[in-house]
Amino acid sequence: MKKLVFLTLFYCSTIGFCQNQKPTVTRLNTIAVDADDFLGYDSFGFYYTLKNDVFSKINGSERLDYKNISLGKITKVDLQNPLKLVLFYENFNMVITLDNQLNETQKINFSENPIPIVATAVGIASQNQIWVYNSMNQQIGLYDYLNQNYKTLATPLSENIIFYSTDFNLFQWIDTAKNWYACDIFGKIKKIHSIPDFDCIALLNDTQYIYSKSGELYFIDVVKDKKIQLVISEKTFVKFHYKDQILSIFTTSGISNYKITIP
Repeated sequence: MKKLVFLTLFYCSTIGFCQNQKPTVTRLNTIAVDADDFLGYDSFGFYYTLKNDVFSKINGSERLDYKNISLGKITKVDLQNPLKLVLFYENFNMVITLDNQLNETQKINFSENPIPIVATAVGIASQNQIWVYNSMNQQIGLYDYLNQNYKTLATPLSENIIFYSTDFNLFQWIDTAKNWYACDIFGKIKKIHSIPDFDCIALLNDTQYIYSKSGELYFIDVVKDKKIQLVISEKTFVKFHYKDQILSIFTTSGISNYKITIP
């Protein structure tokens, strides 16, 4: 009987522990950085920054720089494929791709496309394609950069995009109504969730995200209806990035990296 009571209590306490597990946050290191913007890490440990429109790739004492004076301000950088980096110059409606040594490999001028394109969102996709949000028709499309052709996906969006994130298979965005959507490479659109007001946000997948508001960080699991505050040392920061369980906090003095373990 005593054994039965003990096992019952142990089983209940184990369930309670599992149900109350929270992401663990472990500080790893801090790197001094002189930059206007921190763009994130790649899978080889290099980190990328922008300063005075110079795009830099850095790892310890190793550093590569790229600047295109004629195009000016870099609007967005896609680091998903370190061998094919995508730089978006919205003011010139153009994309430049770079290899891992930051040599130019291709220039894509959307203004020269037979189908009128005014790109306001860009990211690398699968099968030699680039995601493009065309503000001319308010539709998401895919540009094949090998064959230099463009196809439109899905129907026009009803609201403007205030944030977007891409991977090889999904174009995800948050609109002005704070609704979170995803579009796959076949043009299927689904609404995922309504998002609270945020200063900075990272979409981890199509069910989880991290956002900051007024200096506080929160982890959200949509499926489990879970909201958990992530406690870090920095009380003020410019922005953050999340990749492969590493949360990087960018401040005016550098980058602080934390290991985030999500149960």
